[in-house]
Amino acid sequence: MTKLGVEPLIHDGVHLHEVTCGKFVEIGEGSRVLFTEFGDYSYCDRYAEIANARIGKFANIAAFSRIGPTDHPMNQASLHHFLYRSNDYWPDAPLDEAFFDHRASRIARIGHDTWIGHNAVIKPEVTIGHGAVVAASAVVTKDVDPYSIVAGIPARPLRERFPRAIADRVMELAWWDWDHDTLRARLEDFRNLPIEAFLEKYA
Repeated sequence: MTKLGVEPLIHDGVHLHEVTCGKFVEIGEGSRVLFTEFGDYSYCDRYAEIANARIGKFANIAAFSRIGPTDHPMNQASLHHFLYRSNDYWPDAPLDEAFFDHRASRIARIGHDTWIGHNAVIKPEVTIGHGAVVAASAVVTKDVDPYSIVAGIPARPLRERFPRAIADRVMELAWWDWDHDTLRARLEDFRNLPIEAFLEKYA
């Protein structure tokens, strides 16, 4: 099995365009990723579609997820992409650069240590807070608070992953900024300590 390392692990059939990756990043088979930044240790599973996104560290993005799916123009006479990809249809018609600039400006932001469930959709300009969980097949149209769990279409808060006081302490600890050797040294505590005991030891 190929090990993760400084260079991203890119599986078969991946399409990347203007993507930057931190260390220990993995991009699953058949995924399509455009204009996106991945923080250290983050990954997406098979057939993810990601565009115009800033992804923090340790993000867990399940198969068939969509982050920042692009929109069609809603206020013109047609929705069709002949309006903006015009040179695909007529050699003398330019691209609508303003449309593409606006699309690229609508950044989706995924926090550290997040979990985006299978087939979930995160709309452009939405922020998923640190430690949050998006349930499978949810469609997220509004910002998600840190350490909360959302589900449904459109996604609504289900419950908190941790009580707010605990979540605040985890964010203050910011363990995702620990170096690789420190993470290894504390691996058993990550595995075995309840969150309160973990914070008592390290916060």
